[in-house]
Amino acid sequence: MSAIHGSIGGPSPWIVRWGVAVLPEGRVLDVACGGGRHCEWFAGRGHRVLGVDRDPGIARLPGVNAGIEVLVADIEGGPWPLGERRFDAVVVTNYLHRPLLRTLVEAVAPGGWLLYETFAAGNERFGKPSNPDFLLRPGELLELVRGVLRVVAFEDIEIAEPRPAMVQRIAARRE
Repeated sequence: MSAIHGSIGGPSPWIVRWGVAVLPEGRVLDVACGGGRHCEWFAGRGHRVLGVDRDPGIARLPGVNAGIEVLVADIEGGPWPLGERRFDAVVVTNYLHRPLLRTLVEAVAPGGWLLYETFAAGNERFGKPSNPDFLLRPGELLELVRGVLRVVAFEDIEIAEPRPAMVQRIAARRE
């Protein structure tokens, strides 16, 4: 179980809280989607979802035929596979690859949302991830979107449940 998600397989409460603001039937990109918890949640709300992950297991997501498209791609080792496609929401949880950050912001369509949540500096006190390459620096998400997206909500906090962790979260919208 992840330190951010409340239950195995369940969507992140942060993504649920802000995901309801995504344009009905809009296109959602779930980056490094893992088991597809957010793909399934958005598809269940009527969104068209593209889940991207390097693990070919995502092709077996139960909802693939119900509004979920999957793309198996190594987004760290190869070129960005989506070109200049834009989405009504770009969702990222428990994943950080700094060379992609600007690309992810650029993938947010006008009126769309960046919903991002991952581990932050200080998490090394609680275990993994502890490598600074995988921990956001204080205010890093704010700096990422400054002048490009309007920040609606931001947190850089220590959480206690379901286990202690340092996390950074942002919900930001392209006007």
